Amino acid sequence: MDATKSFYVEFIGDRSIKVKEGESILDASLAAGIPHYHACGGNAKCSTCRVLIKEGIQNLTPYTEKEKLLRERMRIPQNVRLACQTFVTGSPVLLHRIIRDETDIKLYIKEDTKSVLQNIGEERELALFFLDIRNFTLFMEAYLAFDVIHVIRRLFTLFRKCIEENHGRIIETAGDGFYAVFGMESRIQAAVNDAYNAAHLILKELDIFNNQYLKKYFNYEVSVGIGLHMGKVIVGNIGIGVNNNLTVMGMPVNIASRIQTATKEVNNSFLISDSIYRLLRQPPQARQMKIALKGVRDLFNIHLC
Repeated sequence: MDATKSFYVEFIGDRSIKVKEGESILDASLAAGIPHYHACGGNAKCSTCRVLIKEGIQNLTPYTEKEKLLRERMRIPQNVRLACQTFVTGSPVLLHRIIRDETDIKLYIKEDTKSVLQNIGEERELALFFLDIRNFTLFMEAYLAFDVIHVIRRLFTLFRKCIEENHGRIIETAGDGFYAVFGMESRIQAAVNDAYNAAHLILKELDIFNNQYLKKYFNYEVSVGIGLHMGKVIVGNIGIGVNNNLTVMGMPVNIASRIQTATKEVNNSFLISDSIYRLLRQPPQARQMKIALKGVRDLFNIHLC
């Protein structure tokens, strides 16, 4: 007869499971079929298995030495524990996983990508969209690599969803930013309005992400700078055998990038060029100003949205 004690733990949003004495919360949840993510393999080298304790914190074992070391590096609230290092000593215990929803899980499932570009070296008139995440270096300094990668992947999943819902395509990512194009399959006025709508959707969704996820679980929030311009560019396939062979080149691309850079100088999250503004179906009452852009001889007219 097995005399090992066991306790019930309720995973909020999942179900109640039985945890044996001497069995970590992570091991018990995995054994019960709960998709509990653990990027480092449950060795306290990351914090992706963290759980938020809603009730019963007194029924958990003290911090292990590994958890103490990690908590010294990160500002983790007392009601957040590493599931791989935490054991149950009594009931009740109510908690939920921080990496717990479908959006999180899909970040770790590879997707097949297919090139749809058939033409090489074609001139197109496109809306050009540049975005950069601000102050992300501070986050990277405060958290472990696994946590940084998880958050940046979640952010880019959010950005990609907003871009693609508005018929855009991300062309290139670099560090904590990216650029996208609109108009590959539409006329320029529709492309401009799609790009403008995508920018506002990103700002709206980012605000929700900050308030409901990043502030709550990481005690942090991020902001972005977005620059939008349009013009005739060369679209082609560079053909080097990687998934994203599409490239878009031309002076309008450089201008869009520099407009995005100017968001820091004017302390505004979203700047658009005058050519973008003139094609908007419902142009906002936006402040206008002239700024100097690197590589552009004359002052450039922008609108602060």
